[in-house]
Amino acid sequence: MGIIVEMLSFDFISRALLVGILISLCASLLGASLVLKRYSMIGDGLSHVGYGALAVAAAFNLAPLQVAIPVVVVTAFFLLRLSKNGKLNGDALIAIISCSALSIGMIVVSVFEVNIDVNSYMFGSILALQSEDVILSVVSSLIVIALYVIFYNKIFAVTFDESFSKATGIKTGLYNGLIALLTAVVTVVGMRLMGALLISGLIIFPSLSAMRICKSYKGVTLFSVLISILCFITGLTVTFYLPVPTGACIVVINLMAFIACAVIGKLKETVSVKSKNS
Repeated sequence: MGIIVEMLSFDFISRALLVGILISLCASLLGASLVLKRYSMIGDGLSHVGYGALAVAAAFNLAPLQVAIPVVVVTAFFLLRLSKNGKLNGDALIAIISCSALSIGMIVVSVFEVNIDVNSYMFGSILALQSEDVILSVVSSLIVIALYVIFYNKIFAVTFDESFSKATGIKTGLYNGLIALLTAVVTVVGMRLMGALLISGLIIFPSLSAMRICKSYKGVTLFSVLISILCFITGLTVTFYLPVPTGACIVVINLMAFIACAVIGKLKETVSVKSKNS
């Protein structure tokens, strides 16, 4: 309790804790669907697009996040549509778009005089969080959580068996679009804290860790939320006392959690096999 009270005495830590918990919650909710649908790298691709949009917005003195969110949302739908109907698969499209957007952003930053620290969006910075960022992050996160809870059953259906869901009358295109929309919003909002290069770790790692332990979709979702929030709080606490980057530390903590869950999952399988044989 003493550590928590000491940390919360700093305004920037309070802002980071609020935003980080909400972003961790949203990212982990979407992670299971993205992993099972083989869209694990979509967060990484969209974050690069977000960086490019932020750079262009900054060059023209526009509000960065207000520009980046619609651009990334449109890109998410574009990726979804082309991967379904085009000749390129999802991973190839993500690689092409992410590399192109990142290159454009870097060129814009080097050519134009940018009045904000765009690099803080690349690597993340808890010191860069302003009150406006907190408000936008909180509102966006609450909308994501509400939409996910309301349409949970439909998201579950299109995640596991899209063909069957379509045959039963579920508008799979609509709910795939919803997943893409929610992922885009979480990616852009989380960039300020985690950075464009690391936000995908917050989406993917908790779900992969939970899948080593739990077998049901609901179990994976709930356990990934728990892991994600605990890893974020642990990483933020470590960076409060040690001079290490916040985003990188949180991802490393998630990596350690994944290794621990993989070991536990393997031990459970071994015990289960032995009990069956006996």
